Amino acid sequence: MTPHLSPGWRLLRTATPLMAGLLLLAACASTPPPAEQLAVGRAAVERAGGPASAEAPLELAAARDKISRANTAFAAKDYVLARQVAEQAEADATLAEAQARSVRASRALTEVREGIRQLREGTARP
Repeated sequence: MTPHLSPGWRLLRTATPLMAGLLLLAACASTPPPAEQLAVGRAAVERAGGPASAEAPLELAAARDKISRANTAFAAKDYVLARQVAEQAEADATLAEAQARSVRASRALTEVREGIRQLREGTARP
């Protein structure tokens, strides 16, 4: 049995969950559409598409998948999820670009080292 509460406490006890629910609804309703973040994510995926397609296919595929999911969430008006996934797509696209640059730099370094080796062999001969 619950102890006797004054009418003020009963009202506060009943109103608190209702107010919390209203605040949660207001917070969800006030989330602006992340159109800018979607555009940034799309641009990053497109930019990474060329150079990264051969050198970083997994990272690029993840970025493409996430931007597609962000577009779906945006269409469903789930703006919080759309923003989060668009930001992840941008990060994955940036990673794909960096991975592609790293692969190209490694290839270039290997070529330079091979050239140096050949030069050394050529100058070592009498």
